[in-house]
Amino acid sequence: MKRWRLRGAGTAVAALAVTLAVCGPLHAAEWPERLEGHGGPVKSVTLAADGTRALTASFDYAAILWRIEAGEATVAQRLIGHEAAVNDARFLGEDRAVSVGDDGAIALWDLTDGTMLDRHDTGESKMLSLALSADGRHAAAASWDRSAHLYEIGPDRLTPLVRLTGHGNNVNAVAFSPDGETVYTGSSDGAIRAFARADGALLREVHPHGWGVNVLRLLGDGTRLAFGGTDGTVAVVDLDAGTIAKQLASHERPVLALAVSEDGTRLASGGGDGRIHVYDAASWGLLETYENPYGPVWALAFSPDNAVAFYAGLDDHVNAWQIAPRRPFEPVGSEFPRRFQVAEEEDPGARQFARKCSVCHTLTPDDANRAGPTLYGIFGRKVGGLPGYPYSQALLEADFVWNEQTISDLFDHGPDVVTPGTKMPIQRLTNAEERDALVAFLKRATAPDGAPEAADTHTQENTQENTGKEANR
Repeated sequence: MKRWRLRGAGTAVAALAVTLAVCGPLHAAEWPERLEGHGGPVKSVTLAADGTRALTASFDYAAILWRIEAGEATVAQRLIGHEAAVNDARFLGEDRAVSVGDDGAIALWDLTDGTMLDRHDTGESKMLSLALSADGRHAAAASWDRSAHLYEIGPDRLTPLVRLTGHGNNVNAVAFSPDGETVYTGSSDGAIRAFARADGALLREVHPHGWGVNVLRLLGDGTRLAFGGTDGTVAVVDLDAGTIAKQLASHERPVLALAVSEDGTRLASGGGDGRIHVYDAASWGLLETYENPYGPVWALAFSPDNAVAFYAGLDDHVNAWQIAPRRPFEPVGSEFPRRFQVAEEEDPGARQFARKCSVCHTLTPDDANRAGPTLYGIFGRKVGGLPGYPYSQALLEADFVWNEQTISDLFDHGPDVVTPGTKMPIQRLTNAEERDALVAFLKRATAPDGAPEAADTHTQENTQENTGKEANR
């Protein structure tokens, strides 16, 4: 296996679901090793058909448009506008893109200048994945409000059409039929259903798998549908009969990614067990396997010649794996431990920061493109007061200073109580000793070089109420 690196100009190396996509006509040797440039886990990646551009979505609240040339990639546009993790992003023609995120929003982008043309918020439930009709006129978004949302796509706007309802739990995956008239959905309730695109009517339950359905991919002429389940199942459904046409090798953990090659001859599955299976889509023979021992595979995609697949998981980057011909030595592109995976013997405050804060925040003056601003110099800083960071309006209107007590309160009661209306994820740290350790660590680690620590703002008796994290986003 060989890996190539996609480097973002002047950006820091970055890290939850990458959707791996089909690359263009480039040869394997012309692909960089990785996509690096996000400030959080990369959750999806799609390549343009000609292979000269890539589109990635990340936990850092951003999507990135990459330009690829001579085995290198540079950041062409950073798409900023979501208020939570961006879970999926897809190209729409030459100069448009659509994205969905944990903020329950779907956005339309102009890729020529990176501006957001339109955005629709559906509420607090996250939108997990996205599908576009072949003619580019419609988008379907899988939502955790137990439905899928259907939109008409115009040059500069998204028009909400209907909600596809009928599932009893979160909808995780969506797919369009080749003619765009039918939308297939997969849900945590264990069912795959078919809906009419025209009016949103539930047509039928295609297959009652029982276990949750995480991912869907249409195969060939649209008469078969591959799916992956929470029980590790990978199977192909005959859409007319509603029965399993082929049961493939199971994963030991939930299936998180599926990819179909551009020519339809290959299917790949990736699971929470870190394994990738590649199949011949005609004979269904298992062609190749790969294992990343350091975490799950969230997304997969083939190159046009089926020689290379891109995959990603917990890492701050997307790796490339050369499937054919296989390399005699295949170094794993992941590293362990990651910044949010520290050993139990570490300083307890540092451990809590790594687990609860480090995906969104740094301790240095540079925010490294992470979702939240740097915590450097936070003690004594007015809430929403770091120049240049795009704070939510709620934080801009808040009127208090970050100190031991207010940071403690943030973790004790939660950001929904201390800073209501902000985009901070709701995380609490209820153990008093862990909160104390985190606040103490933050006070040491965020003090500007050469500056004395910020003054204590409450008595020692209050320290058990301290907490910290997300402390300025």
